[in-house]
Amino acid sequence: MSTTAVKENEPVLAAPKPEDLAAVLIAKTRPPRPSALSTSVTFGWRAMLKIKHVPEQLFDVTAFPIMMTLMFTYLFGGALSGSPTEYLQFVLPGIMASSILMITMYTGISVNTDIEKGVFDRFRTLPIWRPSAMVGYLLGDMLRYLIASVVILGVGLIMGFRPGGGFGGVAAAILLLLAFSFAFSWIWTMFGLLLRSEKSVMGVSMMVLFPLTFLSNIYVDPKTMPTWLQAFVDVNPVTHVVAAVRSMMSGNWDGGEITWVLIAGGVILAIFGTLTMRLYNRK
Repeated sequence: MSTTAVKENEPVLAAPKPEDLAAVLIAKTRPPRPSALSTSVTFGWRAMLKIKHVPEQLFDVTAFPIMMTLMFTYLFGGALSGSPTEYLQFVLPGIMASSILMITMYTGISVNTDIEKGVFDRFRTLPIWRPSAMVGYLLGDMLRYLIASVVILGVGLIMGFRPGGGFGGVAAAILLLLAFSFAFSWIWTMFGLLLRSEKSVMGVSMMVLFPLTFLSNIYVDPKTMPTWLQAFVDVNPVTHVVAAVRSMMSGNWDGGEITWVLIAGGVILAIFGTLTMRLYNRK
């Protein structure tokens, strides 16, 4: 009986009047348009939530870099430098750069997957800054790049890597690498919009990344290569990135290489960012 009494004493909500609904619908004051920064951060948070719900996505930024560091150091260290520890001082900055540049391709795969699911059709109807969806993807992936850098550095320190540049040099090198990777990822967002399937995006990305990473100064000194191959290595952007990162970690900052990386990153961002947004607006 008490329950019945409570229910009987509850206030009854009056139905909204038509004029009240009309006043709300035709109100002249609208919510403020979100800023480009807030929408980009929101989409970045969305990308990080994907990692939370599917933690297997971190496999490529944890297990793969560890495997690469161990394999190349202990397989080739004795033959190339006389000892794995000595070779580690040379190769670890290169492995860090190559590992992060390799996983940038997953940005394009994620974009292509969302397009196939129709998610971008909803994004295009929202009153937001158009590039924010793309920028959000890249901001979310920056966390993955940072995790990969920390994992490789931690494994390297355990194995005996001792950077001459100290904490400041290592931190600056990682920041430079993250900045270049942010710009470099726009290449794969373009492919993610241009190609029809995620397998196609992965195939094209690997076809581009493998020559760039292996035909460089990551694993060996280019001076030991044939002259015709050195010509390609010298103009390879990965070579300049690795040289800049290596110089900063060693404490002997190479201003020319660092400047080249910053300028190249800006050029890549300007070209492929523009192409990506043109495709995004027309697709």
